[in-house]
Amino acid sequence: MARDSKALAVKSDSQAKPEPTQILKATKALVKHIRKDLATKEGDEPKTNLLADADQEDDDDEDDVPVWLLITTKKHIVDKQRLKPGKVKVPHTLHASPNTRICLITADPQRRYKDIVAHPSFPPTLASRIGRVIGMSKLKAKYKSYESRRQLYGEYDMFLADDRIITGLPQVLGKIFYKGSAKRPIPVSLIGDEKKSKDAVAKRPQQSAKEKVGAQVGEAQAVARDIERALSSALVHLSPGTSTSIKIGLASWDPKKLQENVEALVPAVVEKFVPQKWANVRSIHIKGPHTTALPIWLAEELWVDENVDVTETKFEPPTKLQRRAERRERRKLIEAAEATYEAPSAIEEFDEVNEDGVIENPSKKRKRIDKDVADMLAVRKATAKKMKQKVMDEAGGVSL
Repeated sequence: MARDSKALAVKSDSQAKPEPTQILKATKALVKHIRKDLATKEGDEPKTNLLADADQEDDDDEDDVPVWLLITTKKHIVDKQRLKPGKVKVPHTLHASPNTRICLITADPQRRYKDIVAHPSFPPTLASRIGRVIGMSKLKAKYKSYESRRQLYGEYDMFLADDRIITGLPQVLGKIFYKGSAKRPIPVSLIGDEKKSKDAVAKRPQQSAKEKVGAQVGEAQAVARDIERALSSALVHLSPGTSTSIKIGLASWDPKKLQENVEALVPAVVEKFVPQKWANVRSIHIKGPHTTALPIWLAEELWVDENVDVTETKFEPPTKLQRRAERRERRKLIEAAEATYEAPSAIEEFDEVNEDGVIENPSKKRKRIDKDVADMLAVRKATAKKMKQKVMDEAGGVSL
């Protein structure tokens, strides 16, 4: 059985590379279908959707129609929702436009990070795209209402956030930002790759957790490098389930660009995020928001056999030291149990003490109780007989 499981894993790995021709064929068909669908909609009379959000009115534009990579696994990728998305570098980024408006959310104090963006060593082209730098405390104070958060959502094309505070943003920004993945804050490192020495950290005065987070600021070049890395990456949002969708491009792109992004994403995502690697992948598709998913790769084994361990592990017998430690632990547990154990006395378990201090067993006690009840009934019977005789005497000896 172990040999079969090993063969299954090797077989899955050997077939785990989607063919470039199949990827290009699927991207061409998908882009053609989306463009044809948009042309058909333009010919029809436009209908106003009164329930649609103002921020979603331009979703039918070809430049805004996203293309998604859908990876389906045989078992769940993660057990719980992850608020910090993963990042995979792709050849063609979604954020290459120099007109992209960026809002950078930072830890407090925000002045430190504004100085980094304004530093001469920070790339001017990137600094011109960052329209606002806002700290966490100011974000909480200024954007409490639903309408204010919606206004902030519409002012910028994308949001970057310090990865040290990214997990606290859902409570601050609310469902406006987190009901979809279009403008979820992207985590970036604002301390760069700067490493603090232990001596420097030890000499600092004690700080609170909030002050400690804000005090760690990286160099301008390192921070800019990490921001550019985030802008050139595709985001992988992981949640409990067997399907993961990744935005790989737009319908207005050339199909060749979409193909290159898929070829870069698929192996990186499987190796980095999927447990059991390719042995756990069931299928890979691409799709649009309102289209059928087009397959680019399907596994031969669509299910994981619960009786077969796909990831074979070798059994290692315990060493002498481990066996000795286990025996020592068992001995300690037995000694502790014996020390706390108190055997019940014969009096507590089997006998009872009466009022005179004499030990009685249960059978003798039952006999004594029966005798007491019989004596009480005899006394009552005698009393009733005397009362009856007294009534008869008073009645003049007339029998009732």
